[in-house]
Amino acid sequence: MTPPTSTPVTPNSRVALVTGANSGIGRVTAVELALRGYHVFLACRDAGKTAEVLDEIAQRSGGKAKAEFIALDLGDLDSVRQCAQAFNARELPLHLLVNNAGLAGQKGFTKSGFELAFGVCHVGHFLLTRLLLDRLKQAAPSRVVVVASRAHRHAKGIDFAAVRQPSRSRGGLMDYSVAKLANILFASELGRRLAGTGVTTYALHPGVVGTNVWRSVPWPLDALVKLFMIDSEEGAKTTLYCATSDAVAQQTGLYYDQCAVATPTPVARDAALAQALWTASEGWTQD
Repeated sequence: MTPPTSTPVTPNSRVALVTGANSGIGRVTAVELALRGYHVFLACRDAGKTAEVLDEIAQRSGGKAKAEFIALDLGDLDSVRQCAQAFNARELPLHLLVNNAGLAGQKGFTKSGFELAFGVCHVGHFLLTRLLLDRLKQAAPSRVVVVASRAHRHAKGIDFAAVRQPSRSRGGLMDYSVAKLANILFASELGRRLAGTGVTTYALHPGVVGTNVWRSVPWPLDALVKLFMIDSEEGAKTTLYCATSDAVAQQTGLYYDQCAVATPTPVARDAALAQALWTASEGWTQD
């Protein structure tokens, strides 16, 4: 196979951290940011898989891009704390946090005691963001980008007791919808709380992307649904738009689809629910 052509890189002194950056749209996002000159931290569970992405970045940039692995298991809040501590110890600014990692169609329970999708997609990211806020504020203008989903439209609300129990929905897909609703509520509430700090927030639907977020959907259903999905490069476009576009620099707390502001469901715009979710999340993640 012919090696990829090197891409010119102009370092821009900006630092980004991307969760779930070893596959799918997270991988595309991390590679693209590195090639645009960001110093990128790839926050992932699997160092071996992440090494493949780091090799791609090195090859495509001719060794000029700055990217490195940082260990993170979002289902384990101790791991989240260790990740934040490791990053903060570097005493670097943080200009961009991309809360990308997620999973769908998988039933289970996280090590820290949450329904699997909710624990990984929301609770882990909530704690990580909170622990990195000082670095984000110091680096302002900075951004927090949360990869949500149009699947939030299937959620009618959040049962705060149910998210502390193993999944009871068929295939875990309703749990995924609740987790994605939480992503949007979190981004909007974070935006309200950070008003005036120079830190802006964005939630987005990346499109229905054929990545390994669907790795637990059984065959042949997984193969069938992927026939109607877009690829990771297309799916990363709205993430990168929210992360880097000057057009959204003064916007915060909004929801995006196809690189444009979109309107989520009424429950996703419920400020009281967003505040209740924030309060519950603070309680769940206290040291």
